[in-house]
Amino acid sequence: MSIETGDSVTFAYTGRLDDDTVFDTSRQSVAEETGLAEAQPDREYAPLTVEIGDEEIIEGLDEGLVGLEEGATETLTIPPEKAYGEPSEEHVQEFDTEELEAMLDGQRPEVGSYLEAQGGGQGEVVHVDDETVRVDFNPRLAGETLTFDVEIIEVN
Repeated sequence: MSIETGDSVTFAYTGRLDDDTVFDTSRQSVAEETGLAEAQPDREYAPLTVEIGDEEIIEGLDEGLVGLEEGATETLTIPPEKAYGEPSEEHVQEFDTEELEAMLDGQRPEVGSYLEAQGGGQGEVVHVDDETVRVDFNPRLAGETLTFDVEIIEVN
């Protein structure tokens, strides 16, 4: 039975960047080999179950699973526009340095550190001087072409 919109699909995956760096996986062995398990010790690495078409995963992956069958393995290449989009200056915010320091209990942010926004998104501090702090809230994988090796475990 081929996967269609509305189906519940359980699949294992490994996501890579163009330089072959693994950025995510559902496989414990891959997580251990690549250091992801050490970086995220509390994470459980297990197959993912999603409903196709419910926007639970990035658009390109959702579309790429359609038509596959239980037991199939496939490599899907997903361009930025079907993943996390291109980086945008709209997602870079400027803050008054003194005000931000006050919000951080007197700590001065450092370039390369991460801040969490009220909505839960994370941003990387990309500039700090006496007047302003610039924080980039673009998704970490914005602008990246992603490659997923998927294995379809179950289709309902």
